[in-house]
Amino acid sequence: MLVLLPPSEGKAEAGKGRPLDLEALSLPRLTEPRQTVLEELVSLCRADEEKAREVLGLSEGLRGEVAKNAALHTAPTLPAGEIYTGVLYDALGLATLDPAAKRRAARSLLVFSGLWGAVGIKDRIPSYRLSGGVKLPGTGALGRFWRQPLESVLPEAAGGGLVLDLRSSAYAAMWKPKGELARRTATVRVLQSRMVDGVEKRSVVSHFNKATKGRIVRALLESGAAPKTPAELAGTLRELGYLVEGAEGAEGAAGPKATALDVVVTEL
Repeated sequence: MLVLLPPSEGKAEAGKGRPLDLEALSLPRLTEPRQTVLEELVSLCRADEEKAREVLGLSEGLRGEVAKNAALHTAPTLPAGEIYTGVLYDALGLATLDPAAKRRAARSLLVFSGLWGAVGIKDRIPSYRLSGGVKLPGTGALGRFWRQPLESVLPEAAGGGLVLDLRSSAYAAMWKPKGELARRTATVRVLQSRMVDGVEKRSVVSHFNKATKGRIVRALLESGAAPKTPAELAGTLRELGYLVEGAEGAEGAAGPKATALDVVVTEL
């Protein structure tokens, strides 16, 4: 099983770790495009702070992120699983997994990134700021830039197993599974269920969505389950106590589409 995660906007500070080594990252065929984006980002942030802030969509309060980006070549690093923070990663709780679950996480989790394309949770990276929805002056829209490089490596990384796609829209635009792989891909939407005047109302709430996705990944890693199809995944999640609806694949104009699963929750 390959699990695709979004990054977090907020990131931990790396402290005194060793500097970035691009060639040591997972998916080495992405080294060249990673270098392209990294060099443009660093140059932009060194040359013109105001322009960089505008391009990156940063508020005045986040001005310090420009200086952080400018120093990426020499900045200390941490494993990606420690760099990314926020609701999803707090709920996932990588640091508190048992040893077997940690090994499964290292094999199966990929975090998408506007800067790195995708990285494993043990890949050492510096803290940075670059959303997948950014359009750099030279490289252009990152969602478009990463499509071909990721298409060249991710089908092989997925192998013959299930792909659980938990990415947000900006990162889903960077790569879409196709053909037979799409049939083995499941996406998850989290719906909050609440009663209003005696009638059930369902809605998508960001906090519920992120926290529940983190808990789902943790539960799968701890259980050791290895579903091979979206239907098997739905069954596994039900066994783990989740209310899951939908497990049928779909066909679109471009061929098979990922199976959309709804997970319904009432409270965090």
